[in-house]
Amino acid sequence: MNIVFMGTPDFAVPCLEKIVSLGYPVTGVFTQPDKPKGRGYKLLPPPVKELALRENLPVFQPASVKTDEAYETLKSCAPDLIVVVAYGKILPKRVLDLPRYGCINVHASLLPRYRGAGPIQWAILNGETETGVTTMYMGEGLDTGDMLEQVRTPIGENETADELYTRLSVLGAEALQVTLSKLESGSLLRTPQDDNLSCYAPILDKSLCPIDFTRPASRIHDQIRGLSSWPAATTTYKGKRLKVYESCLAQGSGQPGEIIDPKKFIVACGEGAVQFVSVQYEGGKRMAADAFLRGRPAEKGESLGE
Repeated sequence: MNIVFMGTPDFAVPCLEKIVSLGYPVTGVFTQPDKPKGRGYKLLPPPVKELALRENLPVFQPASVKTDEAYETLKSCAPDLIVVVAYGKILPKRVLDLPRYGCINVHASLLPRYRGAGPIQWAILNGETETGVTTMYMGEGLDTGDMLEQVRTPIGENETADELYTRLSVLGAEALQVTLSKLESGSLLRTPQDDNLSCYAPILDKSLCPIDFTRPASRIHDQIRGLSSWPAATTTYKGKRLKVYESCLAQGSGQPGEIIDPKKFIVACGEGAVQFVSVQYEGGKRMAADAFLRGRPAEKGESLGE
């Protein structure tokens, strides 16, 4: 069974590794074009391309998969199946219809919940205690295809989006392996999604960053975890922006935004308190909160966000 793989970020890497380790012929790897990064804007390849080159797999990086040229390139790969994992581009109908086994996607949520570009982050932002990955057949709608396999996992109380991202990438590869095995044996079952149970997980933007300390500590903690490491929850400390990457719930009370324990960086919220664990000051580097406070000591009663 010839497989064409479409994916771009490191989240997709374990799935491609799994396909290769299982011995499937990978006749093409489609990934997004190299992008400039860093101060020198040097063109860097996406993680999927790096893996594909190490495995001597043919790599294609069309700016669009909707062109005739991209379609003919894909057709020349003679795919029996296309596997899509965080590719970042919408596939046109003729691409979806090309392989005889269709196109299978690995999505980082328990569909039909959290369709869209930010399922991992929004699950945490909304205070979910469980998530997972779903493999599904792709259709023309956004993450609306029939479900195939699901793997569930609890979300840790202090787990950040970055940490969950890494765990789900591995679970996604495991779900894909089961899906491929059942596809070959003819035992793969399709379950239509219930649109009434769906919700959308849009791409993140910086409007989500400012911390409103009048909210309950649990919601602020979810905000910090969900936005780590981009775009990161933010507040103001001693007149400059402070990014907060990690936190935990703490005991204590006070006026919202008031530092009630300057040694542990515990801040009062509308209900309860939150402790900052990892922060980054404007113009500085990310560091543990206790190390940050040694250089810029806080005072009890001092307020953030002012």
